[in-house]
Amino acid sequence: MGRVHLEALRRVEHVEIAGIAGRNAAAAEKLGSAFDVPRLDAEAILSDASIDAVHVCTPNAMHFSMAKDALLAGKHVLCEKPLTTGVEEAEELVRLAAERQLRNCVCHNLRYYPMPQQIRRMREAGDLGEILVVQGTYSQDWLLYATDWNWRVDSTAGGASRCMADIGSHWFDMAEHITGLRVSALCADLQTFHPTRKQPKGPVETFANKMLSAEDTIDTPIETEDFGAVIFRMGQRARGCMTASQASAGRKNRLSIEVYGTKGGVAWDQERPDELWVGNRDTGNQIILKDPSLLKPAARTYADLPGGHSEGYDDTFKQVFRRFYASISDRGAAAEYPQFSDGLRQMVLLRAELESGRSQKWVEIPAI
Repeated sequence: MGRVHLEALRRVEHVEIAGIAGRNAAAAEKLGSAFDVPRLDAEAILSDASIDAVHVCTPNAMHFSMAKDALLAGKHVLCEKPLTTGVEEAEELVRLAAERQLRNCVCHNLRYYPMPQQIRRMREAGDLGEILVVQGTYSQDWLLYATDWNWRVDSTAGGASRCMADIGSHWFDMAEHITGLRVSALCADLQTFHPTRKQPKGPVETFANKMLSAEDTIDTPIETEDFGAVIFRMGQRARGCMTASQASAGRKNRLSIEVYGTKGGVAWDQERPDELWVGNRDTGNQIILKDPSLLKPAARTYADLPGGHSEGYDDTFKQVFRRFYASISDRGAAAEYPQFSDGLRQMVLLRAELESGRSQKWVEIPAI
């Protein structure tokens, strides 16, 4: 994620990268030199008054302490998701950022593809009518085998939840963002397909474990889930269901969301990001391709390239970062990006999912 953030920041107007810090000094030095960015230690970054903002791109368990230290040092903070590994920690970060009047962002970047923004604006314009049904999935296959390993499967690094925290949170953030509705109650079923995995004896890059042999690994018990299914209520009337999976063969990053209202329906798939399906009851359905000139005016600003030129995952980071830094330059500007309060929202939902998974019962979601 550090590399992804560095590449995206290079594309944002009026932003200079001051330095990079990392757990592994050699890796940080190598990455920084590739971008001509000096390696600094964390203390130097936090004590440098010329540095305005800090990006936290570490494993989940380190988010809280690093974001808190940065806020206490007077830095604006952009943190990878999930914001923390617990609700109480997220609440503290929200409170601290408000007290210090510092800009804060949690990187739920996937809502900033152009076509999800088009869905949001269609809903705001009344094109869909009253929302009745919201459904979909976020499916991947990179942890399908017991030999697949990543720091995220370790609860000490990633937290009590993996699949729902890592990708389920993206799905629910997008669902609430584009519909304008809040999940009011849910019932979850969570499953760990591999209670034991083959952990590499040494550090490896994500996906590199596929090249390891049996003698290079250790059998390690796993506490976090590979799959989650959730049925939920949104507001008073709308209903929905979703799945999140990291063991779905052939699915690489399929965040698929469908929204159906009293006037029409829409469906979007991250593996085909430039397409938007529009469903009609009494006339033919449509497939709309991304073209800024044909999008709703408020969605148009999320598409920088002409129709026929794809905008993908890396562009979503650019759109978030652009708005984050614009709000730092103009302290009176509205925060047009997900804030720590949005990260807290997902931690509340995640806590309910874990509770429901244990009890196999519906759990009410408190309003925040």
